[in-house]
Amino acid sequence: MNRFFDQVCRILRRALCAAALALFAAEAQSAPVAYTISLASPEQHLVEVQIILPAGAAQRDLQLPVWNALYQIRDFAQYVNWLRAKDRTGKELAVREEDKSRWEIQGTESGAIVEYQIYVDSPGPFGAQLNSHHAFLNLAEILIYPVDARNAPTHVHLSHIPEGWRVATPLASLPDGGFSADNYDRLVDSPVEIGSFQESDFDEAGGHFRVVIDADPADYRMDKITADVRRIVASATSWMNDRPFETYLFLYHFPRGPAGGGMEHAFSTAIDINAESVRQNPDALAGVTAHEFFHLWNVKRIRPQTLEPVDYTKENYTRALWFSEGVTNTAEGTIELRAGLLSEKQYLERLGDEITELERRPAHLTQSAEESSLDAWLEGDAYYRRPERSVSYYNKGELLGVMLDLAMREASHGRASLRELLQWMNANYAQKGRFFNDSVGVREAAETVSHADLGPFFKKYVSGTEEIPWDDFLRSVGLHVDRVATTVPDPGFTASRNFDGPMAVGAVTTGSDAERAGLQVGDTILELEGRPAGQESRQELARLNPGDPLTLKIRGRRGGERELKWKVGGRQEISFEVVDLDQVTAEQRARRSAWLKGEAQDADQTPAVVGTAK
Repeated sequence: MNRFFDQVCRILRRALCAAALALFAAEAQSAPVAYTISLASPEQHLVEVQIILPAGAAQRDLQLPVWNALYQIRDFAQYVNWLRAKDRTGKELAVREEDKSRWEIQGTESGAIVEYQIYVDSPGPFGAQLNSHHAFLNLAEILIYPVDARNAPTHVHLSHIPEGWRVATPLASLPDGGFSADNYDRLVDSPVEIGSFQESDFDEAGGHFRVVIDADPADYRMDKITADVRRIVASATSWMNDRPFETYLFLYHFPRGPAGGGMEHAFSTAIDINAESVRQNPDALAGVTAHEFFHLWNVKRIRPQTLEPVDYTKENYTRALWFSEGVTNTAEGTIELRAGLLSEKQYLERLGDEITELERRPAHLTQSAEESSLDAWLEGDAYYRRPERSVSYYNKGELLGVMLDLAMREASHGRASLRELLQWMNANYAQKGRFFNDSVGVREAAETVSHADLGPFFKKYVSGTEEIPWDDFLRSVGLHVDRVATTVPDPGFTASRNFDGPMAVGAVTTGSDAERAGLQVGDTILELEGRPAGQESRQELARLNPGDPLTLKIRGRRGGERELKWKVGGRQEISFEVVDLDQVTAEQRARRSAWLKGEAQDADQTPAVVGTAK
């Protein structure tokens, strides 16, 4: 009897322990995780963070993401100077580093206070920065999360904010001046700008929009930017017939130095463009703004299953970036056309430039759009970005979006287009909380709305590397591609910039003046013609003429800065231009008009089939 009683007690104890653990886990998921971010040391670029963990398990694992914003491992833990923990009474708790971005803490059953210091000085929309001018925070790069409470609600407070600075963020405000999010993922998908920025706002399509700009007011016109943003918002929301938010934040930086790029978020975007580029070309913002705004549908809500849930500890591989990023470029062009920010002539010129970019990369015969998507994690390496090694899923994806749109129109006699595809995916995936199955999911959706077999298209051009027969697709809208031999400026080298990284030399032409001047593969270009090298430097090089002098300031692979000078050479290359057919029929013009508007054709306006896309 005693033995039986002992067994019953052991079973009950185990059951009670399991129930207690379940209760702790439930509490850990429901009680908020509270962060305090101190900005007391802007000159040193040091942020101190305090985390108050609610009661839970006796042992907790804490993780700092190894990547964020870019599809690249960046190991933000390299900037953590120290980390310590104590219980609610102030008693020090044991902290054990499990790997370079993960810590184990003992004695946390009654909750714990974790404190650490992190260096924060990475500029741009893909980074986190604190200096005497402002703070811009991608929170995944500085906030460690408790692994067992990733889904718990979060509170964030900012302390020691310099006098005169204000805060802009899409996070919900708390009565005590802090901010909140439903969980860690939502928290870190909400950038924070803190400084003396300028702000404008407007209402459109039933939503409220804020435009926040951190820049010298002499470098931009707030009224021009706000008006263009409003046109983009109206164009995109009407095209998608949807507005999945109440408020949205556009956050711009215009630094007088290297810049370029934008980062999408579910309720906001952060965009950096060089101040001189904005002054010289006020329309430069339209394209990147349209692209990042459309991401609130494509990738933030119309999302591939392979990116869910986000794994902050390693690479997240997907074959669908050609669609999530590249087709967003396609949508960008349509949004600008509908908004009146891009003319038909400008659009066709840009389409020709994109075809030229792809055709001039030998790797378009060896790397598919899906493989380019998978290899996104190599983009930080200069060799990978060489033309013979890779294609861009942005570039080829945009072209695939255009050609898929034309193929769907052709197969459906004009009744289905890219708009119907995206709206169908929005209704059947995003609005139902579901995710699509990479390229297979895109193909199935496209076939559903066009009632056509698009398998050959995806096999040849998405997963395969067959040459795209441009004329076969463009014929239905009265266009074709001309190949034009032109003399183009040849600086003697190729260079590329990895998002927020420096511009690096990827190749130097043997026997060129650049080689004779001493330029080498791996050199970092600091300045081009006396201006900081950035995203816009490629356009500056393209505007040069053969015989023009060229001056670079570079940093060699082994350190040391030098100024190099030589004259730009020239070479014969094939460029691609999208132009009218010799004879364009009324039916083709009607199809083109609908195509440029991003709309399907009404049944009574549908032209006869005028070509077949192979």
